[in-house]
Amino acid sequence: MKELVENIQSTFENFQTEANSQLESGNKSAGTRARKSSLELEKLLKEFRKVSVAESKK
Repeated sequence: MKELVENIQSTFENFQTEANSQLESGNKSAGTRARKSSLELEKLLKEFRKVSVAESKK
């Protein structure tokens, strides 16, 4: 679970960097990368929820 949380943090940092790049300089390709990261985050957060629920039931 610790590895999953670290992966979520890393992906969010990547998203934040790309989103800021799009906002500040209007970099369209950074927006594309930010959207890709947001999809990865969605998958990771769903996985976290499953793992978290399973851990709480032990």
